[in-house]
This record gives sequence, C-alpha cells and structure tokens, in this order.
Amino acid sequence: MTTSAKPGPRERLLLAAQELTYTQGVGVGVDALLKAAGVARRSLYEHFGGKDGLIAEVLRRSTAEDEGQYRATMAAAGADPRARLLAVVDRLGRIASDPDFHGCRYLAADLALTDPAHPGHEVTRAYRRTIHGLFTDELAAVGHARPGFAADQLLILVDGLLAAGVTRPDIQAAEATRELAEHIIDSGRP
Repeated sequence: MTTSAKPGPRERLLLAAQELTYTQGVGVGVDALLKAAGVARRSLYEHFGGKDGLIAEVLRRSTAEDEGQYRATMAAAGADPRARLLAVVDRLGRIASDPDFHGCRYLAADLALTDPAHPGHEVTRAYRRTIHGLFTDELAAVGHARPGFAADQLLILVDGLLAAGVTRPDIQAAEATRELAEHIIDSGRP
C-alpha cells in the first residue's frame, strides 16, 4: 500500500496563490491565500518573506510553465518558422476564447502592482524578453527584414488578444489576431 505525501506548506502556498491570483488577481487577500493553502501566516513569511515574495515566486513558476508551452507549441508545428509563429497565435486565440479565461496573468499583475519596485515586475519583464527572443529568432529564420521590431509588434498583438479575450468576448479576436500576425510576418519577408 502506498500513500502519497501531502505537499508541504511552501508548495501549498504556491499552488493556492497561482490559482487565486489568476482568478481573483494579485490583490487577493493574504487571509484568502492562507485559507486556500491551509497554512499558518508564519509559513508565508518563512518561505517567501511576505505576500510580495509569494507573488513574485508565483509569477516565476507561471512564466516557466508558459515559456515551456510556447516552446512545445512551436516544436509541434514543425520546422517552418512561419508555421511555428502562427501556431503560437492560434493556441493563444483558443486560450483567449475559452469561457474560463481570466486574462493574461502578467499583464494583470503589471497593471495591479503599482509599486514599480515590486519584484513581480522584473519577473514579467524577463518573461517578455524571453518570448520576444523566441519571436525574434523565428522572424529572423523566415528572413524578416526587421525581426526585433516585428517581435515587438507580435507581443503587442498578443497582449491585445489576451486583453480582448476578457474584455470583449463578443468579437472575433482570435481571427483578427491571426490575420494581423500573418501580415506582420509576411510584410518583412524578401
């Protein structure tokens, strides 16, 4: 007979915070986080130094997961860089169209965390730099004349798609985004 070990307080806090900060935003109260995790307040301070540290760690964990999803989506699309970029756009369009979609956790965090020195901002900036690098590499591979600038455009487009998925579910955001992404990719090609 085997028994599975219950995650420790640190892991329970991370899991609870990852869920609650996505569904309720980073402004979710400490008491709600502690209750959902089933831990004492002391655990929050021992493991993360406070709520700000927990938020930053949740963002780190989420960015690692999402970066992995970007890479897996691109890999599954094959070797053609254009198809790889469009596969990402299509996947994000499906995500943004899901009725349980609550928006982009990184954009929401950046807007809600009003202190520019909050450690979460560096996590979201690093994540965007990573995704920008992925896009730039693919755009360079298709021969785009301005791959870095086109990656900027694609990131703005992605932010818009993810925002529209929550604020304007009645429009065809996924289809519009794909068409604009095709234009960005193809307009700089030889």
